[in-house]
Amino acid sequence: MAGLVTKRAANFITFLNIMFGSTAILYTINGNYKLAAILILAAVVMDGLDGKVARRLHTSSDLGRELDSLCDIVSFGVAPAVLLYSQVLASNYGFMALAAFLIFIICGAYRLARFNVLNISEYFLGLPITIAGGLLALLSLLAAYLHPLIILSLVLALSLFMISSIRLPKI
Repeated sequence: MAGLVTKRAANFITFLNIMFGSTAILYTINGNYKLAAILILAAVVMDGLDGKVARRLHTSSDLGRELDSLCDIVSFGVAPAVLLYSQVLASNYGFMALAAFLIFIICGAYRLARFNVLNISEYFLGLPITIAGGLLALLSLLAAYLHPLIILSLVLALSLFMISSIRLPKI
């Protein structure tokens, strides 16, 4: 029984990631942008923990990596894009807001797929979606102090940075 719990610990943390991200989408729909942003940041913490737990318990697997990516597209692709689209962009930029929303999600999905296929362990190729989504959550918390054009520009810049060929060191 203890072995089964050990094998499932990292996956449980990954499921917390997607639960936080999915709940953030619901809070966004209901207009509670601050709590949505906080839930995305909580998902960032879970995403950082799941891999550490899997490695520490020697339970890393291909299934766990794929599950992590599927959860990440929700928590760090869709959730933050919906959040900033709803909170700031839609009312200010119409079609451009929709384009930025879709570009961020598409670039995030591409980034995750490329990460899984290349399986590079020495560095990150492009900005990880977890960081990009976490930064969008922080932007949401600061949105009242920023011009909407700055937010739109940062959403697009982070999108491109995710799919760039820039090498970033793994910490």
